[in-house]
Amino acid sequence: MDSFTAIEEQINGVLGPMGLIIIAGVLGLMLVAITVVLMLRQPEDPLDKLKRNATGSGKAAEKQAQKLRQTGQNAQLQKFAKFLEPEDVNELSAKQLQLRQAGYATRDAVRIFYFAQFSLGLLGLLAGVIYVNFLGGGEGMTTQKTMMWTIGPGAIGYYLPKYWVTRRVGARQEEITQGFPDALDMMLVCVEAGQSLDQCIVRVAKELRASYRALSEEFEVVAYEMKAGKDKINVLNDMGERCGVQDVSSFVTVLVQSAAFGTSISDALRVYAAEMRDKRVMRAEEAANKLPTKMTLATMMLTVPPLLIILVGPSVHGITELGSMTGPGGN
Repeated sequence: MDSFTAIEEQINGVLGPMGLIIIAGVLGLMLVAITVVLMLRQPEDPLDKLKRNATGSGKAAEKQAQKLRQTGQNAQLQKFAKFLEPEDVNELSAKQLQLRQAGYATRDAVRIFYFAQFSLGLLGLLAGVIYVNFLGGGEGMTTQKTMMWTIGPGAIGYYLPKYWVTRRVGARQEEITQGFPDALDMMLVCVEAGQSLDQCIVRVAKELRASYRALSEEFEVVAYEMKAGKDKINVLNDMGERCGVQDVSSFVTVLVQSAAFGTSISDALRVYAAEMRDKRVMRAEEAANKLPTKMTLATMMLTVPPLLIILVGPSVHGITELGSMTGPGGN
């Protein structure tokens, strides 16, 4: 025990009162780095090698098609799929949907998200340790503040990707909401001109790319899925779920009911487009009505102080001069 106490005192003398925690953290980071390097250098499984060598020339086309289907995946992230993806299927599906609503539709989106959380958390923790213990930032701090400045950057780095994705989802849904009335008007014009629903979706996706890119991408996905032979009702329902916007979900319901009951699509589009235009006008009026309330505080802060200075300033200056004249040194 005496030797352990002496070692602890030496460590505290060099690294401060958090010396043991610093050493444990550095050792943990070293173990994580070693584990990552070993996993990256993991040799190929002999069984997989035998299976690859056993495939004949007759399966060359199938291998080429499989290679094309796997294009875009990151082979390095594939090795860590077990650690970078939730094991719960429902949680994985919810995260994929959230990232899809944010505009990240690649196959590795979930893995990249969790990898960003992990890496930014470690970098923030390392930055906090360096700042507190090696740059002199922890001098004179209490233990609570030291822990806060050490762990705080790691927590910020960990939650930063989640905050970014949430902001992206909100911005993308706002863009879809703003552009959806225009998209309905274009669809109505195309349908009344004699085009089918598939053709008008392709045309609307092309026309909206310059102004509302997010909505254009959603229509392009719908067009590609319809061309691939997927059921039209399922395609439209998937679009409503991907967008996460109530207007789009209602539009999908209108189209599905129109197809189910055999009514005219142009009539349904005409009624719903008029309703969407009215809703856009109502949103604009609501935003305009909020402006006076939002401007009240700014108006008071920027108008009242200068007005008080202009009105009260001369009186204060006169009182000050009068006081100096009637004081002990005055006549």
